[in-house]
Amino acid sequence: MSSTARIAFALCTVAFVAACAGKQEEVVYSAEPQLTTEPVYTGKYK
Repeated sequence: MSSTARIAFALCTVAFVAACAGKQEEVVYSAEPQLTTEPVYTGKYK
């Protein structure tokens, strides 16, 4: 085989193995929202 054919075969093999590889699930962590009440305007002297 010529070197060009070997390189093409190697690239096809790598592409095939990469396509057949198992997908890993991405783990996403989310922060809990803060449970605080916002101040409410009740008037000037209350």
